[in-house]
Amino acid sequence: MASLRTPSVVLAMAPANPHRLFDDQLRQRLRAIAAIDLDLVVTDLHAAPAREAFQSAEVLLTCWGCPPVDADVLATAPRLEAIVHAAGSVKGLVTEACWRRGLRVSSAAAANAVPVAEYTVAMIVLAGKRAFPIQAAYRAEASRRDWAALYPGLGNYRVTVGIVGASNVGRRVVDLLQSYDMDVLLADPTIDAAEAARLGARLVELDELIPACDVVSIHAPDIPQTYHLFDAGRLASMRDGATLVNTARGRIVDTEALTVELTSGRISAVLDVTDPEPLPADSPLFALPNVVLTPHIAGSLGNEIRRMGALAVAELERFARGEAFAYPVVEERLSLLA
Repeated sequence: MASLRTPSVVLAMAPANPHRLFDDQLRQRLRAIAAIDLDLVVTDLHAAPAREAFQSAEVLLTCWGCPPVDADVLATAPRLEAIVHAAGSVKGLVTEACWRRGLRVSSAAAANAVPVAEYTVAMIVLAGKRAFPIQAAYRAEASRRDWAALYPGLGNYRVTVGIVGASNVGRRVVDLLQSYDMDVLLADPTIDAAEAARLGARLVELDELIPACDVVSIHAPDIPQTYHLFDAGRLASMRDGATLVNTARGRIVDTEALTVELTSGRISAVLDVTDPEPLPADSPLFALPNVVLTPHIAGSLGNEIRRMGALAVAELERFARGEAFAYPVVEERLSLLA
């Protein structure tokens, strides 16, 4: 389909990102729909090369490593209409000046949600099978044991999984869990019971969800209202033997209180994010057998980054055709996003 226009697009991101985002096919699509110099990658928005490029720029194609687009930057970009962000959160990038200017904003958060949800579901299933402690014991003992007797409750049939947050990731996790024989609860103050049911979950209050679940998985945004949402009291209310999965942000969980619970051995945790990140080298969480720590790898890495590039290119194609973005970010909901 022919484009109605050929917008001028400037890349603003860390220098390594275009190669990671765009393979040859995506580069061809970019050249077909936009006036773009794929060899020009702006990192300093106030430097001379950026100011020159911004004179004709209609769209900024951004990713990790792009500084905030502030009023001074906008003053050098008189034709700028949109920001297409080939990554997740736009909070560190889109300033109040962008909203006042009326810029259209798109984010690839939905694409980045895919690997996070996949990682989460994998960890939920492995947690139910007690795969991590059993693997450690099997390695140490090199013998077969009655694992079901050693780990009461082992298995994933009719377990209850709690999802905290109907975010992009949370919704996708609920959807993926539909293929398992699991009961799924959802806590999120921004949706109603009917919407939760359409997603495939039963809506409950957070303080009802936590003690009812075998696995609790966090997918809430890091906003002031969620700071230490999982405090000592809520962590203490988790079932004995339950697992906490956090692929959202470390600040949502009180690390000190979580350490106390995990050190007791009463619950387990799968933590892809922590507060601080990384944890101090002497943190007991590195050595506890009931803790799986990974270094923030659930999100897009390696070839998964191309998925975000593909989404961003598709958004640019919509812009060129004069269509609305499929994945817009609106100012009114920004405070609820990661």
